Amino acid sequence: MTITPIKLPTQDELPCDDGVPMETQRHKMQMDLLIEVLYPWLEQRDNGYIGGNMFIYYSAAQLKNEDFKGPDFFAVLDVPKTERKSWVVWEEGKTPDVIIELLSASTANYDKTTKKEIYQSRMRVPEYFWYDPFNPEDFAGFRLAGMAYDPLTRDEQGRYFCHSLQLYLHPWQGTYRGVTTTWLRWSDLEGNLLPSGEELAQQTQTELQQAQTELQQTQTELQQAQTEAQQAQAEKDKLAAKLREMGIDPNAL
Repeated sequence: MTITPIKLPTQDELPCDDGVPMETQRHKMQMDLLIEVLYPWLEQRDNGYIGGNMFIYYSAAQLKNEDFKGPDFFAVLDVPKTERKSWVVWEEGKTPDVIIELLSASTANYDKTTKKEIYQSRMRVPEYFWYDPFNPEDFAGFRLAGMAYDPLTRDEQGRYFCHSLQLYLHPWQGTYRGVTTTWLRWSDLEGNLLPSGEELAQQTQTELQQAQTELQQTQTELQQAQTEAQQAQAEKDKLAAKLREMGIDPNAL
């Protein structure tokens, strides 16, 4: 008997939106922040993909159960930088390298149990983190070791090290899009925050103002030097005039 292989659908044939908004504006902003700051980082790489709140399809059983909800954030290395409607594992050839779930009262238990099990045992995602935007203390990280996740330990600065991205992940107290609270941020190996677009604009503005200040200072110093030169010339001319009054040729001295 010949077994006909099951033809799995492509991303164009699969649902890419369930119409359900994220839990709160804070959750949406937190997802945007995690993704936004990684775009310049991604531009420096030859390949890779960053997504959020989009479906991930990983098995035929999942299709049958119609369990299409995706993670709040995920990153995949060593894949083309092309736009996707959803992440389809059998098309891409791999699952995400990093997943982050943003907890809420309605999803926390599911994210900590069912989803963790899916990412660990079915999708085999190397690193998984969760974070509650309204309770920064509820922050945990895991790394796949063999068949199960091992809990990660934060360093003295409260940071988890994301091995896949070679970046630190940590809470940060500050303002993003006008909201001051504790945000989850990425930092590089030197401890520098990966800046948001707003922060980059502010940094550029600060550098421009500094350059303008330095230019004004240079112009002031130049004007001062010109004034001093003019004063010295005036004194020289005055002395020459007095010498001529005395019958002395200043050019002969």
